[in-house]
Amino acid sequence: MRKLLIVVLGIVLLFGVQFAFASKESNVVLIGVIENLTGSQASLDAPSLNGVKLALKEVNDAGGVLGKEVKIEVRDGKSDPATLAVAAEELVRKHVVAMTGLSDTTMVLAAAPAAQKAGIPFVTSGATAPTLPDEVGDCLFLEPFGDNVQAAAAAEFSYNDLGARTVWILYDKAMDYTLLLQKYFAERFKELGGKVVASDTYQTGDTDFRAQLTRLKALNPQPDILFISSGPDDIGTIVKQVRELGINQPIVGGDGYDTPLLVQVAGPEYANNVYFTTHISFESPKAKEFVKKYKAMFGHEPENAFAALGYDAFNLIIDAIKRAGKADPKAVKEAIASTKGFEGVTGTINYPPGKRVPQKSTTIIEVKNGKFVFVKEVMPQKIPAP
Repeated sequence: MRKLLIVVLGIVLLFGVQFAFASKESNVVLIGVIENLTGSQASLDAPSLNGVKLALKEVNDAGGVLGKEVKIEVRDGKSDPATLAVAAEELVRKHVVAMTGLSDTTMVLAAAPAAQKAGIPFVTSGATAPTLPDEVGDCLFLEPFGDNVQAAAAAEFSYNDLGARTVWILYDKAMDYTLLLQKYFAERFKELGGKVVASDTYQTGDTDFRAQLTRLKALNPQPDILFISSGPDDIGTIVKQVRELGINQPIVGGDGYDTPLLVQVAGPEYANNVYFTTHISFESPKAKEFVKKYKAMFGHEPENAFAALGYDAFNLIIDAIKRAGKADPKAVKEAIASTKGFEGVTGTINYPPGKRVPQKSTTIIEVKNGKFVFVKEVMPQKIPAP
């Protein structure tokens, strides 16, 4: 009888603990955040996490969502695909409602399949390959524009504003992002009437680009511009070596340039006459309030556009939870897919029916005396197919 009583008491205590845990967690909406806080992607993803933290504070200061506190579960992917896959599985086991983060296509391809398998919506805050949603599945959404949009904007700016008719292309053959970006750029540039006189490659981790640049210097005539499709960890070194060899043509690229490393590594004396596409200029009126709030929380202005992208991606998820009326992954996924007119710091987000890449304009930045200077905001006249 005594043994039976002990067993019964044990069962009661077990269920009591489980009920208490469930009751406690029922007052919380948990969102997973996976970023590369160390390694080659840290200069993009660390600001993105700060943007998430700012949005989280604002949401909870306003009473949370659906009357519940919002919490985040953060994982560092360490800029390593294998680590990212494990981190994503950990977040799935935490039963998060949604996931966000990551600024690179290759990194998303490592992490997002775990969310897809579990039916959890994943909003990438910075990866820009327009093919990503189809590669991963219906749970993956891009918050930023696709690479075909920014590449087309760069091509049209190069042809129309810089007057370029010939281009030399260098790209990292080991990154999906850089491979696609140069492909879309070349397609649109040639369509406008421009000519790719030569292209060359390197691989992530390379530090000496003199062989490629020597081949560039041997070209006669020289190209009007250089399109260098690079990730954030390499571009400063490449720009420095380009200028050290006396190559002074304008350098054009994508949002991988939008990192303090560009000027820090290349030096302000070498980084002039560099142009790149990105997601926002902090000089724009719509960004001023965000900059003010970011500085108040972190003690400095946003490092780059990825801070604002992280902020927008998190708020997009919160908006979807509100519209879904419940913190259920399936309902939240459907609400994200139906998003229309979501006003973010980086632009208005609309997902066309059946599409999970928003149509957003592109910002052109010029690097001048160590500063990122706003040139213009554009929507390309024609965008290459994904």
